[in-house]
This record gives sequence, C-alpha cells and structure tokens, in this order.
Amino acid sequence: MADLHQTPFEDGIAIERASGDDVLRLLDYPVYFDLLERPLPANREGILDALRDDRIIRSSNAGGWNITNLGAILFAKRLDAFHTLRRKTVRVVQYRGNGRTETLKEQEFSKGYASSFEALISTINALLPANEVIGEALRKSTPMFPELAVRELVANALIHQDFFVTGAGPTVEIFDDRIEITNPGEPLVDTQRFVDTPPRSRNETLASLMRRFRICEERGSGIDKVVFQVELFQLPAPLFESPEGFTRTVLFAHKELSAMDKADRVRACYLHACLRFVTRQEMTNTSLRLRFGVEEQNRSTVSRLIREAVEAGAIVPADPGAAPKLMRYLPFWASAPKEGRA
Repeated sequence: MADLHQTPFEDGIAIERASGDDVLRLLDYPVYFDLLERPLPANREGILDALRDDRIIRSSNAGGWNITNLGAILFAKRLDAFHTLRRKTVRVVQYRGNGRTETLKEQEFSKGYASSFEALISTINALLPANEVIGEALRKSTPMFPELAVRELVANALIHQDFFVTGAGPTVEIFDDRIEITNPGEPLVDTQRFVDTPPRSRNETLASLMRRFRICEERGSGIDKVVFQVELFQLPAPLFESPEGFTRTVLFAHKELSAMDKADRVRACYLHACLRFVTRQEMTNTSLRLRFGVEEQNRSTVSRLIREAVEAGAIVPADPGAAPKLMRYLPFWASAPKEGRA
C-alpha cells in the first residue's frame, strides 16, 4: 500500500507568479463557472477572486498568482503547458480483438479533467461495442456496458490516482470483450472491500470539487452503483485488481453463465453478497437467481454456484443451522446482521 505524502498533491504549485492575464490564458475558467452553475463575473478581479476561493489559484508572496496543481489538473487548457502535469493526460486506446497487438484508435485528452470529462466519456461510449436488440418491428442498438458504471469508474481513476507516480497517467483500454480502466497508484482500500468501505482518497480536495461539479457520485456510493448496474445488465462481475503500482478495474462483456469460469462465478456470488449486505439484506438462492437470470426450475444450478463460493471462502452462511431452503449468505468479512435487518 502506497504511503500518503505529507503535502497533498492539490496544494502543490504548477506555475508560480503568473499574472492575472496568464491565469485566464492558461485555465479554462468559464468551465469552472458552468459546472457550478454560477454566472461569469463581470470583470477579471471577480473571476480571480472566485478561483482563489476554491484554491484553483493562490496569491503569490512575490506578486501575481500561483496556479495550484488542483487548478491545473482540473482546468488547464493544455496540460503540457504545466511541466509537472504533462504526463497526467488521459489516454483512450481501442484495440482490435481481445489483445493489445493491434491498435485501432488512440486518443489523448490534453485538457484538464473537469474541462474534458464530458468529451472523454462521450468518446469512450462511442468506441464501446454495442448489442443490437430486435424489438417489435424495430432494431435498436444498446450499450454493451452500463454508461453510469463507465462514468463512475473513469471518475474514480482520475480522482484516486497517485499523482506522485511519475511518467504515467490514467488509461482506458477498450477490447472486444472488456474495458480496462487503470490509474497510477495502489488502492488505499483492499480491492475486496471496494463495495462496503468508503474510499480513502489521496486527493480529498480534488474529490470534493469533482463531487460539487457532479462529475462523480457522493462519497462511498460509486462502486455500489457500478456493481448494481453490472448486475442489472446481467454481465460478469467486475474485476478489481492491483498490479504493481497501479489500480485497475475490468468490466466484461456479456457472457452466458455456462461460459463463465469458476473465478467469474465466485466473484459474482461474492460481489452480489456484498451489494446485498450494504443494502441491509442477505444473499439468497432467489436473489442470486435473479442476478443471473436463472429460472426457478433451475435453482439447483444456483445452489451449486453458492456451494462453490462457500468452498472458496468468498461467502459464509448467515445462520449455518438454517434449513437448506432458508439459507442466507454474507460476504466472508461480515458478521451476522443484527435483529431487525431485513
């Protein structure tokens, strides 16, 4: 687990002693007011005062303004104008097939994260594969991945990255069968506890502003919503992993239950139990059948999946002495719920 640096990244200085004109030239300040739904001040002094109040800029003791890392990473017109941030641009890469041998498209977003976020999400959604659904006399295209889940995971990658890791920025990689979202820095929360544990952020001020801009969800609810959306789309469970020095989330395209391997099935059972627990419920055969879209007559199939997850140590019975048809399950780390929890 990475250590927290004593001085938060956001408080660092990206450019010192900039003039007021330089601040307005380097930062996409109209976006700041648009995102907060505030009118643009009538004069330069009003603009600079508002940016100072939110620590986008600070008065310099030597005269002029210091543009903070917070201001630059969110609102830079071009990140490469800030030497220390030029490698923190977001890259979106689309590949042919399921490997990295052939790149179809690569795009780098050089603006600040708040300034470019909607364009970034639109680009990702446009590149993601879609499924064709034939309805009553109509054929329509539906997204392969839940847009809300993609949005939340991309926002998380921006917010929770370790900016002190040099030479690397957030990356979104799109394959035929999955999307991988990677950011520098190991997670500060165990990947198995992403659903139930409020996230700890290295960049609290950045996270707070992104929430005020409604770019990401309220603290602690984002991953819950991701898992919920994945279950709603009946996709394989997302994979949260921590390759050395990085955090990665993988969303997988639809796969029939019969085509899932054991790891897929156990992970799906575990995350379903986590999601049920944080909504003050327990996992049951019925809830898992609904999650996978399995008919009642095939409940024995789901019973085998549950047994698999119990044997793997991913879930535990809430009451080991209950009759088989009344069994309820919890994530392995959870204690039995107190009386009154549904």
